[in-house]
Amino acid sequence: METNKDKEYEGRPEDERVDSNESVADAVNTEDENLESEAIAEASDEATVEKKISDLEAQVQHEKKEYLFLMAEFDNFRKRTLREKSEIMKNAGENVLKGLLPIMDDFERAIKASENSNDASALKEGTLLIYNKLKKYLAQNGVKEMDPADDNFDTEKHEAISVVPVPDESMKGKILDTVEKGYTINDKVLRHAKVVVGQ
Repeated sequence: METNKDKEYEGRPEDERVDSNESVADAVNTEDENLESEAIAEASDEATVEKKISDLEAQVQHEKKEYLFLMAEFDNFRKRTLREKSEIMKNAGENVLKGLLPIMDDFERAIKASENSNDASALKEGTLLIYNKLKKYLAQNGVKEMDPADDNFDTEKHEAISVVPVPDESMKGKILDTVEKGYTINDKVLRHAKVVVGQ
């Protein structure tokens, strides 16, 4: 019985029939090779993806450890800073008080000397020396008197304890009297000056 293939080859020379069969076999082989290379490529892609996933997981674990380490370091730094700040504040007060002790000694000597002396001028001179010593010590620590020549009332520097009516318009808002001196420490108000202001 003659098939369609036989009919197709009928009338062709024998060598053409062989070439046609070979080309079909080549096509089948090429298709197999393509399928095989695709399977290899898919397997290699899967391996690459799995390797990337494992690499990323390792990187995440490393970053997590680094983050925890930094958090612990920061917590230690914060605690150490608070402790040092507390010690500095405590020691700063201690140093200021320690500097006042020689002035206290001078006052005690002056009191003892005043018991045995009736010389008012000597007592006044000794008190003035102690006052100047204290003033110098305060200046060394950044404490200064506010300028008494500044006669304009400023709420940032002054505290009005009394308001007095004035006959002259130019005296309104001016400081007429300073009841208690004001002081600054490193250009910041330490104590407001208590003043009488003209109204």
